[in-house]
Amino acid sequence: MAGAVLALIVGGAFAVLLASIGDLRDARLREQRSAEVLTLANRLERLIIDMETGQRGFALTGEGSFLQPWQAAIDTFPGQASAMERLVAGIPAERALAEKITAAGDSYIDDYTVPLVEALRRDPDATGTPRAKEGERRDPGATGTARAEEGKRRVDALRADFDALVTAALGSARAEQRRSDAAAQRATAVGVAGLIASVVLIGAYSHYLARAVVAPVRRLAGATRQLADGDLQARVPERGAGEIGVLQRGFNTMAATLSRQRSELAASRSRIVASADQARRRIERDLHDGIQQRLVSLVLEVRAIQATSPPDRPELAEPLDRLADALGEAVDELREISRGIHPAILSEAGLGPALKALARRSPVPVELDVEVPGRLPEPVEVAAYYVVSEALTNTAKHARASVATVRARLEDGRLRLRVRDDGAGGATASGSGSGLLGLADRVEALGGTVRVDSPPGQGTTLDADLPVTGG
Repeated sequence: MAGAVLALIVGGAFAVLLASIGDLRDARLREQRSAEVLTLANRLERLIIDMETGQRGFALTGEGSFLQPWQAAIDTFPGQASAMERLVAGIPAERALAEKITAAGDSYIDDYTVPLVEALRRDPDATGTPRAKEGERRDPGATGTARAEEGKRRVDALRADFDALVTAALGSARAEQRRSDAAAQRATAVGVAGLIASVVLIGAYSHYLARAVVAPVRRLAGATRQLADGDLQARVPERGAGEIGVLQRGFNTMAATLSRQRSELAASRSRIVASADQARRRIERDLHDGIQQRLVSLVLEVRAIQATSPPDRPELAEPLDRLADALGEAVDELREISRGIHPAILSEAGLGPALKALARRSPVPVELDVEVPGRLPEPVEVAAYYVVSEALTNTAKHARASVATVRARLEDGRLRLRVRDDGAGGATASGSGSGLLGLADRVEALGGTVRVDSPPGQGTTLDADLPVTGG
């Protein structure tokens, strides 16, 4: 719509300018015509004067040289009069004057000057016109006086008609000049108004584009960056018109779908982790309550048999000792396996005592700093325990560290863990063989994050952040 309005304004301005230019051209042509009318009027008036002067000179002197300009004026007058009639054909007032001048001129020629000259040629005294003879002047007769008066009257009438025609032509010229000035002013005003309107409309259109297109696209680009950075709650207002509104609605729909799918994926991963933890705990309980207790019972039975064996049967003592020791080692190994599957102390006492147990069993000295009051949700405790356990195991196996530090804090509804050593560094959480990768999956399934900073030669720091949703 804005483009159509701008095109209409510009087109209208150009149309008016073209019309004004046409008016100026027409006015210039009419001015030129008026100038030609003035020129022809002056020329025709001179021809009449030439006729009068020629006939008068011939009448006074009788010399034929006066008749040459007279004859030339008579021959020229009809053509010039016809040209003037054609020139003023479109203007009624001037056309009437031109026709009157032509008729009066033809009448002057046909009815007065030509008959007069012909009469003088036949009889110089026929008209009673005074003629110089032997240095004397004769007074004109009555007929000559009448003829002179008639000629003067005709010439004066023609001159009056010429003056009227000149006045009309000058009036037309002035009117055309006024029309030219008005057309020029109109063209200037329309040009300036069109320019101002175009600038205002372009400015308004630019503002509209900035507000309705550029700003929403920038907000959409910012929301897209948020979405790329993992903020699936990023949304944009759906106030745009046309394609911008479609784009905004499409973005919000996409973000909502991604958020829902991530929530479903996180819930699915949490269920998988919880199911695995439950399976591990069940296996640990089955081992502890089943085969571990059975092996302990067998050790006690062997010790009882060993205590009640006859002293006279020393050959039984050594095999029973070996059997009892082997069974005891099997019980210890089973306890260790059971602890690795799911530590009973974690279920019974919570995260703090479980981390202390890990620190005691670590081959590398561990400085423990734990501030976790009370119990945390079981998935959070299990994930935190295995994060610390895997980090200390890697420290013992690969870091060649002299000391490790474990810190756990409950801050702002989140459990923040840090395990740091002073070893060789160079650890990475990527790669299919890294235990940290599995820990990252477990932590992220709960909505947490894991970050490993391990520059070569500067030790390793593992930071984990877990949301705590309940106690």
